[in-house]
Amino acid sequence: MRNKTAKAKTPKLERVAELAMRLGRRHLADYGAVKSRHDFTQWQLMSCLILRAYLKTTYRGLIEWLEGHTGLRTVLGMEEKLPHDTTLQKFSVRSEVLKIADAIIAQVGQAALRAQGRSGAEVAIAVDATGLETNVASAHDAARSGKERKHWVKISLALVCGLLFPVGMVAGWGPSSDKSDAPELFDKSFDMPLELLPQKLYGDAGYDADWIHTYCREEHGVEAIIKPATCRADGTLGGTYRSRMTKAKLKRAGYGKRWQIESFFSGLKRTTGGALSARTDLTLHHEAALRILAYTLNRR
Repeated sequence: MRNKTAKAKTPKLERVAELAMRLGRRHLADYGAVKSRHDFTQWQLMSCLILRAYLKTTYRGLIEWLEGHTGLRTVLGMEEKLPHDTTLQKFSVRSEVLKIADAIIAQVGQAALRAQGRSGAEVAIAVDATGLETNVASAHDAARSGKERKHWVKISLALVCGLLFPVGMVAGWGPSSDKSDAPELFDKSFDMPLELLPQKLYGDAGYDADWIHTYCREEHGVEAIIKPATCRADGTLGGTYRSRMTKAKLKRAGYGKRWQIESFFSGLKRTTGGALSARTDLTLHHEAALRILAYTLNRR
């Protein structure tokens, strides 16, 4: 990471673009085809998509923005020529976009885990999910109009406690149980060198199931601290691990750190918005992932 003095001298948007270019170059080939025109590299176009998500604008709006921003064009290596908005649109529908966003998020998160581990602090992650609307009308407005809210883009995220950087992400559809995305989220989040693995995982009652405790412990060696949902009439808890999740146990295990992922989601929606502008299922998921990535780079 750059020192604080250098960071302060560089405008925030240019820092986001610089990080996007540097990290994208590690995961993308220069060009998608041997016979392409080679006007722009794939990591330049990926950086443009990240900036579009950060600025909450259209493809054409981004190009107009870049036309008036010399410093940003310099960072992107586009001093002489800018891509057409249709070039960005066509690049955004490629299946690799979500995969590359996943890889960059994991890389940033693992760097955060590595730094936290060196500090000697206990390493933990928090998991939760949030929804992003598929149109500009809020859930409140839709409810008042009497229209049924059929579905929304659901993002499940695993976040490094203390530093608030994600290590894993799953894009799906809501409404759905958080437990349905848990195995994929955990497998992505714990796909890292053994020395970086967190000691604990915090989750709310949406992840309450004995098989999730078992999955975390036996598949990945991570202790799950999950607030139980009491379903029995007598208030008791069943299961091998669920029965141990008493209020005293949650407090001793630092369960209060779980709120940090709520803070991340709040900051994400304040910065990049809570409604998506894409229209197809694929591009809705791509836009949601790019917003997570853009906000992550903004915080780095």
